Amino acid sequence: MHARSERKVLLAVGKIVKPFGVRGELVVFPMTDNVERFRKLKRVYVGRSEDSVTETSVTHVALERRGVRLRLSDCTTRTAAEALVGALLFVDEQDAVKPAEGSYFIHDLIALKVVDTDGQYIGVLRDVVRYPAHDVYVVEHNGGEVLIPAVKEFIKNVDLEHKTMTVRLIDGMLTEPDTVDG
Repeated sequence: MHARSERKVLLAVGKIVKPFGVRGELVVFPMTDNVERFRKLKRVYVGRSEDSVTETSVTHVALERRGVRLRLSDCTTRTAAEALVGALLFVDEQDAVKPAEGSYFIHDLIALKVVDTDGQYIGVLRDVVRYPAHDVYVVEHNGGEVLIPAVKEFIKNVDLEHKTMTVRLIDGMLTEPDTVDG
């Protein structure tokens, strides 16, 4: 594996969960909606975080019911595969499959200013929590958090150029943080 020399924007596409067999194959939990994307992988970055990755090439991909099975050029033994368990697989943003219309990379959404349909400031999007039904946006608001389902009924517009998300909230979604009387 080769250490990464220049700073690139990397996107996590999977997590290595266990070795497979004795020749260094890896079982990967996909962090993408479309596992078919793994078939096109040629080069990946492997590491515990985006700041500590090494670049390697993908030599084999098999899609299975419980995940994706990969073989990396520099991982040829079970011992080497075991050492990678828990590591993430990243791709260069330039090589990533672009999201469909109306879908976004999570890193593009983090730090967006969130306003309601009347233009009133709500807060800043700090996290995206993934659930089977849909994602939920975590927005920092008045020292607390507002959880906004990532569905069209609530998300009215995402403007990445102006770094703004417009939402329609229902009564009761915005609550002031509890205060403790002493």
